Amino acid sequence: MGFRNGAVYGAKIRGPHALVMTFLFKSGSLREKLKSIAQATYTHSRNLAYFVFTYKGLMTLQSQLQGKKIPFHTFFAACIGGWLVFRENNPINNQIIMYLLSRVLFGLSRLAVEKGYVPQPKRDPFPLIAALLWGTVLWLFEYHRQTLQPSLQSSMTYLYEDSDVWHDISDFLIYNRTTDRK
Repeated sequence: MGFRNGAVYGAKIRGPHALVMTFLFKSGSLREKLKSIAQATYTHSRNLAYFVFTYKGLMTLQSQLQGKKIPFHTFFAACIGGWLVFRENNPINNQIIMYLLSRVLFGLSRLAVEKGYVPQPKRDPFPLIAALLWGTVLWLFEYHRQTLQPSLQSSMTYLYEDSDVWHDISDFLIYNRTTDRK
């Protein structure tokens, strides 16, 4: 069942995302765009299915061998699954790993407070995190653009550079792009 749920969840997540991103930011024929959407959806779906299958299989195996489930089993099984399934640095795996990284950092921060390793903040740290994150990403975009993921570069180019150019009312009503990319 884990394999099936991984496949279904991957398709449910990636399909709509790939559809929107492809039609907003990719050029090419309709056939090329549909092929790109199908490939991205398939890759995401397959990888999650393989990961869930591997993880659950290793969890069962470890539990059978040791007679019980221990916390290290979770970490070990997930590390092996992550290595086997997500080790290729491609756009789909890259996005999945970045998604996980942001949530893991938030989770570890909360755990550090919960366990008393870090004192409970007197104020909500979210506004400071938001400010520092936006300051850093725009600094990277302006001065070290090549370090950012291509899809983020594309989004930021559209937001902060393409918006400087005005051709006619279609730029406002439809979709504006700078002259060299229109």
